[in-house]
This record gives sequence, C-alpha cells and structure tokens, in this order.
Amino acid sequence: MSELLTIGAFAARSRLSPKALRLYDRLGLLAPAYVDEVSGYRYYRADQAERARVIALLRQLDMPLSRIAEIVDAEGSSAAAFLASYWADAEARFASQRTLAEYLRGRLSGRSSEMYGKFVVETVDVPEQVVLAETRHTLAAELPAWIGASLGRLEEGARACGGITAAPFVVYHSEVSQESDGPAESCVPVADEAAARAWASSAGRAWETRVRVEPARRLAYTRITKAQVAHPQILAAFEAVEAWMSEQGLSYDGPCREVYFADWDAAGPEDVVCDVAFPVK
Repeated sequence: MSELLTIGAFAARSRLSPKALRLYDRLGLLAPAYVDEVSGYRYYRADQAERARVIALLRQLDMPLSRIAEIVDAEGSSAAAFLASYWADAEARFASQRTLAEYLRGRLSGRSSEMYGKFVVETVDVPEQVVLAETRHTLAAELPAWIGASLGRLEEGARACGGITAAPFVVYHSEVSQESDGPAESCVPVADEAAARAWASSAGRAWETRVRVEPARRLAYTRITKAQVAHPQILAAFEAVEAWMSEQGLSYDGPCREVYFADWDAAGPEDVVCDVAFPVK
C-alpha cells in the first residue's frame, strides 16, 4: 500500500495548505485516501501529491474550481485540450480588458476629442421601410451571438417576403451592457408587407417575429471596420456621432442603431462592415 501521510505532511509535500485540502475534499476535487472514523483525521497517499500540485498550479491561473475539476478528472490529451480552451478564452478576455483600459485612459485624461477625430460623421436620408423584426432582452456578452442568429433567421424569412430591400440593422431601445439588457431589436427590410405579415404569423414559428413599418428618418452615422465593432471600440464610434450631433445642433429622433451592410463572415478585421447611427432632427 502507498505511504499514508497526515494532512499536515501531505500539505507540505503538495504545496497546498490544510485549509485548501479540506475545501477541495468538500468539493470532490481531492478526497483523502482514508479518514479516521474516531478522530476525523484525514490521511493522503503520497501518490496523490501530483494531482494536488496540478490543482495548485491551475489555481495560479485564476481558474475556477469547476474548470479545474474538468481538467484533473480528464485523461491525457483531453486534459490538455481543456486547459488550452480555458486559456484561449482567458487571453481573449484579457485582450478586451486591455483595449477597454486604453479607451478609459484616453477618456479620463481628456483626450476624447482625439479619439473621436478618427471617425468621419455624415448624414443620410433613409426612406420608410417595412421590416421583419425580432426583439430580445439581452446582456452585452450574449449580444454578438444573438445578432448573428436573429438576422440569419430574419434574412431566411425575407426570401418568402419578396426579398431583402436594404441593409439589415439592429436598434437599441435601451442600453445593452453587462448590467442592462436592452431590449435590442433585429430588423430586416423586406419588399412585400402582406407576405411578411403572413410569414410572421404562420403557425409553428419557433422564434417570435413581428412586422412593422420603420418611418423615414435622417441618420447621423459613422462607418466602422469589423475590428471596431468589438467592445469598447464601438462605444467610441457612438460617442463620436453624439459629439458631432452636439456640434451641429442636432437632436435625437429615435433610438441608436447599427446597420450591417457587408458580408460579416467574409470580411477581414480592417474591412468596413457597419454604420453606427442616430436618427436626428
């Protein structure tokens, strides 16, 4: 039988504190090999130290205990794949936070005008449009996936409604952030209003859609690249349009929106794909 160690001796060998070992026992991460029924003392096998050390190292990556459990319970290449997936997500999060920190440094240092200067703002008159629409309350983290899925569903439906007549767009009826869930509304302009209403009301529709008439509007907008659509770059674009509106003496005439006029999947990071816009009067 492998050597049994007291919790103190095993803690020293595994580089985990006794307190951590008790926690990991409760969570099912690292159970002792034997618990004395009378004294309640925990004993560990010496060969459990490797698992304990791996747990300690993974904790240094700020990995949640639930993810650590996935890794230490997996075998061979699966464990390595779980770690690679976690670290890819972490690096993406760090990159987003780094960009946000840079954006905030500029804002807090009073360099907002410099940031806004890279955006060219113009106006355009958009005629009245019949749109297929899908509305959802969603937080910022869920927004990109929902936009892609909802516009895909609406574009498919538009084929039965005379086709798409203009660029799809997303309207923000209230703030969408980590704390506020909108709602947001995906819209696809279509040619045939009667056909659109029939499609939207057809039985068995898995997603709730509606048809409405979007009134003619004048939009103040700036055109951005695929890379700039990401948070927080897109915030700077919206703020640049608002700053320009203030300079021009224009007022808001409806909720802000994003207009997607390019093939998102085919576009590269520096390709222009979207207008961020405010209705103005």
